[in-house]
Amino acid sequence: MKSPKIGIIILALVAIAVLVGGFAGWQIRQQGAVAPQAKAEAPAASKDLLRATYDPIHFKPAIETARDEQCLACHREVLDDKVRETSPAGVKASTSKAWYQRLSTYEGEQDTFHRRHLVTPMAKELMNLSCNTCHQGSDPRDEAPGTSATGTPQSDNGFTLRKTVNPETTCLKCHGQMNNEVMGLPSPWPESKEMFGNSCLTCHAAIRTNRHQVTYLKAQAIEEAGQKNADVCYGCHGGRSWYRIGYAYPRHSWEGMSPEVPDWAKNRPTESEARFALPASTQQKN
Repeated sequence: MKSPKIGIIILALVAIAVLVGGFAGWQIRQQGAVAPQAKAEAPAASKDLLRATYDPIHFKPAIETARDEQCLACHREVLDDKVRETSPAGVKASTSKAWYQRLSTYEGEQDTFHRRHLVTPMAKELMNLSCNTCHQGSDPRDEAPGTSATGTPQSDNGFTLRKTVNPETTCLKCHGQMNNEVMGLPSPWPESKEMFGNSCLTCHAAIRTNRHQVTYLKAQAIEEAGQKNADVCYGCHGGRSWYRIGYAYPRHSWEGMSPEVPDWAKNRPTESEARFALPASTQQKN
């Protein structure tokens, strides 16, 4: 005959099993009730992202007339970002010079990429850059070559990933090498500038005087600053180069220009890109 104590223990174990099983079932039912709600919210967020991604402002023709305020409504971080106080390698920004600080024209502490082009004192004084000066849209179908029937083909060697910014036609304008040989310099400008009185205008007061007549530059301000400091000119013509090549600037005609075209200039355009052209009434004579 079984002991009454054993029976009590068995009943207690059964009761515990029922309680545990009931609690587990309750949890499952609660999770089942919450899951559909979570799934229902996800599409709404995705839909907002897709709507923003395919907003007309990211495509032509809307991007061509987009205002900075429209771009910064979603991309404000490009002006709010700060430089790291210390680099991953342990170099402190306060005690070191970045590559763009090596010329006398840059003043102040290190700053971020977009701020240097849009809001620093030098940018405001000499430039008139807008978001769409460089960014000509961001078609998701072109984020990798060959990913769609309408995107960039896999065979296109000119493909660029950086938000449809083409370095060859955009960045190179101000970050290419100075072509010393074409300019007739005996050596790079830092080595030969003393021969010309450390002034670009020693020659360029009479040569290629029709310059900087584009919407993204302030021509008169550049001329005035260049008369005081040659680094103003050199900064965008070799002094802050990212590339090993120079930019083939359009060869605008100027008063007293020789009718003969040198070999190096025979394939050069004679006008700036149409989208950067100034109205004739606003062009300044230098």
